[in-house]
Amino acid sequence: MKKTLLLAMFCLSAVASAQNSGLFNNEEQFTRQDTLRGSITPERAWWDLNYYHLDIAVEPSKKYISGKNTIRYKVLSSNQTLQVDLQPPLKIEKVTQNDKELTFTSEGNAHFIQLKETQNKGDFNEVVVYYSGHPKEAVRAPWDGGFSWKKDENGNDFVATSCQGLGASVWWPNKDHMYDEVDSMKISVTVPKNLMDVSNGRLIGVDEHEDTKTFHWFVSNPINNYGVNVNIGDYVNFSEKYKGEKGPLDMDYYVLSYNLEKAKQQFTQAPKMMEAFEHWFGPYPFYEDSFKLVEVPYLGMEHQSSVTYGNKYKNGYLGRDLSQSGWGLKFDFIIIHESGHEWFANNITNIDIADMWIHESFTAYSENLYLDYYYGKEASAEYVIGTRKAIQNDKPIIGPYNVNKEGSGDMYYKGANMLHTLRQLVEDDEKWRSILRGLGEEFYHQTVSTQQIENYLSKQSGIDLTAFFNQYLRTVKIPTLEYTINKNTVKYRYTNIVDDFDMPVQVLIDGNEQWIYPTKSWKEFTSKAPIKMFEVDKDFYILSKLVK
Repeated sequence: MKKTLLLAMFCLSAVASAQNSGLFNNEEQFTRQDTLRGSITPERAWWDLNYYHLDIAVEPSKKYISGKNTIRYKVLSSNQTLQVDLQPPLKIEKVTQNDKELTFTSEGNAHFIQLKETQNKGDFNEVVVYYSGHPKEAVRAPWDGGFSWKKDENGNDFVATSCQGLGASVWWPNKDHMYDEVDSMKISVTVPKNLMDVSNGRLIGVDEHEDTKTFHWFVSNPINNYGVNVNIGDYVNFSEKYKGEKGPLDMDYYVLSYNLEKAKQQFTQAPKMMEAFEHWFGPYPFYEDSFKLVEVPYLGMEHQSSVTYGNKYKNGYLGRDLSQSGWGLKFDFIIIHESGHEWFANNITNIDIADMWIHESFTAYSENLYLDYYYGKEASAEYVIGTRKAIQNDKPIIGPYNVNKEGSGDMYYKGANMLHTLRQLVEDDEKWRSILRGLGEEFYHQTVSTQQIENYLSKQSGIDLTAFFNQYLRTVKIPTLEYTINKNTVKYRYTNIVDDFDMPVQVLIDGNEQWIYPTKSWKEFTSKAPIKMFEVDKDFYILSKLVK
């Protein structure tokens, strides 16, 4: 478990008060199932995840899985009912503790196990959940999750899981909430003999049977549930050792046999990614578990130490530049973006999916920093500014809490531009880099809330960012700098802002850089000569408007 229950509840209550203040505008209606899925229920709160052993057989010809998950936990307080999550059409067959079968009741995706033995505070206990069925098939992975049952060009089965948002309980039974991560995990997957399974962590053994093989993987670091994956195919492997900040890092690549040569060329970007991101964010967070890129039959996903790849060996996003600046074709979007999630999503994980911007804003921003490292600050700025075309401002970036609901998709590029703006306010690139690296140290292997990230950034930058984050994370308002020019004087003010928003901004006045300090009230700046041109620095994500 990464974070104590007390801190989890404190953080959730703190952000709930922001919801009640009117900053949010969430009008969706939610059900009891949403609450059971998205909240720290009493049947979850009393026990702390310690270890999983997921042991399953996958039968691609039947689109069928069966097996069990051993769940080891520490008792935090006495209770006799334990909640485990598993989504239909999969079914729990039985649950045991110390070889004694237990009864359970089901309410949708939530299953409440009645424990017979007294659960004493401080004890480590285990339950084993046996299950089987035809799991939900992903229609449009990874956005619509589940199992992808595909064939490769040679007619071999090509199978993979993806489940962000939907939840890992779509294919295996677990404690399906972001706040509590298992400390370590073994994954055993039995597949047809002609295929290979690639999962998280390191391969520790292979058992051969008459018609099948079982691949055993071990994850020695905390891992979130949706980061666990199964990838099955006619894989070949190549590898290298990267000389990283913490020493040699094993980097392994698993691709379909006929794509080997393309992969050897395209995946040269992986060590380049590692160099850039260790520079900006600090050491790769999972040296013990290695780093892998694994080819899959969908676009890709940030599965921890087993990053999945389906970008067709092209630069850009399936060959397209999302920024339309030209710089987006300088890198393979999936290699860079999904690997960036190893720092933001897998190392630092949101405590509630409502705070998913912590994953996506920083990782979308990492694309910009990758370009900065190899092509310079101007190139990176052109890229991130170019992505503003994708911003919708349809709803706040932060979603509603305790119902397993993320906020707007603007968490990607509005979030990235928010962070790019914050870099300008810090005004010191080495300080900014130390702040980013410090995030990985301060919140190493933790689940965190928005408030924790906000507090850290305010403290380390020396700037009170309360109104800044209220503006960009909790509303759809884009600050608008209204101005009017009269001979030598420009008058200016902010509109479309939250209370107390007073972000300084850099402007060009007749080509000369100048900081101004707008608020909701009119201010003025007087020049020695008549002002002919007034322009806001494009690095700031605000609008400007000349008024008469």
